[in-house]
Amino acid sequence: MTSKSLPQPRPISLADIANQAERAVAMMEQIRSAMLAPSARKSPPTFSLSQLAAALDVEKGSISHRMSKGDLPPGRLNAAGSRREFTLAEARLWARDYRKDKLRPPGAEAVTISIGNFKGGVSKTTTAVTLAQGLSLLGHRVLVIDTDPQGSLTTLFGILPDTEVEEGDTILPLAMGTETSIRYAIRPTYWDGIDLVGAAPVLFGAEFALPARQTQEPGFEFWRVLDLGIDDVRGEYDVIIIDTPPALSYTTINAFMASNGIIMPLPPNALDFASASQFWSLFSDLANELLTRRGLDKTFDFIHVLLARVDSADAASNVIRQWIGQTYAEKVLPVEIPKTAVTGVTSAEFGTVYDVSKYDGSARTFKRARDAYDSFVGHIEGSIRGVWARQTAALNGSTPEARDGKETKR
Repeated sequence: MTSKSLPQPRPISLADIANQAERAVAMMEQIRSAMLAPSARKSPPTFSLSQLAAALDVEKGSISHRMSKGDLPPGRLNAAGSRREFTLAEARLWARDYRKDKLRPPGAEAVTISIGNFKGGVSKTTTAVTLAQGLSLLGHRVLVIDTDPQGSLTTLFGILPDTEVEEGDTILPLAMGTETSIRYAIRPTYWDGIDLVGAAPVLFGAEFALPARQTQEPGFEFWRVLDLGIDDVRGEYDVIIIDTPPALSYTTINAFMASNGIIMPLPPNALDFASASQFWSLFSDLANELLTRRGLDKTFDFIHVLLARVDSADAASNVIRQWIGQTYAEKVLPVEIPKTAVTGVTSAEFGTVYDVSKYDGSARTFKRARDAYDSFVGHIEGSIRGVWARQTAALNGSTPEARDGKETKR
C-alpha cells in the first residue's frame, strides 16, 4: 500500500463547529425542498381500486357493489380516466367500516408499544413509522411519540427537528414537570390517522431534568413520567408507538415503563446480536434497581424481536439467525424484513414503503418488501388485539385491580 501525504488539519474551534452545524441545517432544508417539492411537505399516497381491495382482503367486485350504496367514499377517476383512485383518508374510512370487528372494543384503551435497541442503524425508526402507517391503513388511530433527540422519526414525517420543533412540541416539559399531560405536544401529520409528538436536540435536556427531579422531589419516580403523561389520551387512540434513542437512557426507560409491549428490530449480524445482549442485561439490572428493590413490578403483554435488514446473500446471517432463535425463542416474529433497494430508496426520500403510490423500480422487489411489512403489521395487530381482549376481560373481573386494568400492568 502506497503511503500518501494528506494536508495537516487545522485546529477546529467551537465556532467552527457552530458554522458546520448551520451549513448542515441549511443543506437539510435544501434536500427537503428538493425531495418534498413543491410544498416542502410530504403528501400521503393514493390507492387504486385493486390496492384498496387488497388492503381490505376482498374482491374488487365487492367494493364496486358497496359503492352503489353510496355510504362510503366512491373515490374519483384519475386525470386520464384510466383508473379509480382513493385518498388515504377515504381508504381509512373503508378500512374502519370493513374491519369493525378488529378495531378497539368498548372499554379498552390504547396499547402502547416501544421500539427499542441499544444500537443505531438497525431500522428502529423505520420500524416505528411503518408500523404506525400500516396500523392506520387497517383503520386504527395512532399516536407516535419521538423520544430520540436526533428526531429521525420526526424527520420521516416531513418535519425538521432543528428548525420546526420547539421545546413545547416535545416531551421535555413533561420531564421538567411543567406539564402533566402529553396533550400539549400532539400535532397532526400529513398521514391521516397518525398524530405526532416530535423531538429535537433540545430533548437532550430530559437526561438532566429527570435525575435532577429524582434527587430534589421526595417520592418522585422518574421512570413513570411518560406513563402518567399519556394517561390523558389513552382513550383517544388505538395504539401509541414510542421511538426511543439508541441507548438505555432516562427517556428510553420511561418509554419502556409506559408500554404494554416492546419491539426490538435486530439485524442478523454478530455486532448487533452482541449489542442486543448487552441491552437486555442492562435493562434487567436497571429494572431490578428501580422496581424490584422497591417491591414494585412491571409486566409486559408482549416482547417481539423483528429480524430486520436481512441480506439473503449473506451466508453468515444464517448462523446468527440460529443464535437469535435459540436466545429469544418464541419472542422472534415469524417474519423477516429484507434488505432491498426499495427500503434504501424510500429512506433516502424521507419515506417508507407505505409512502409509495407507484414504485419505479422492480415490481417484484417492491412487493417483497411491502409484503414483509404487511405481515409484520398483521402480527403486531394480533398482539394488540390480544391486549384488548385481556383489558376487556379485566373490566368484567371480580377484583378492583382487574377492573382498573392498570395496577397489574404497572
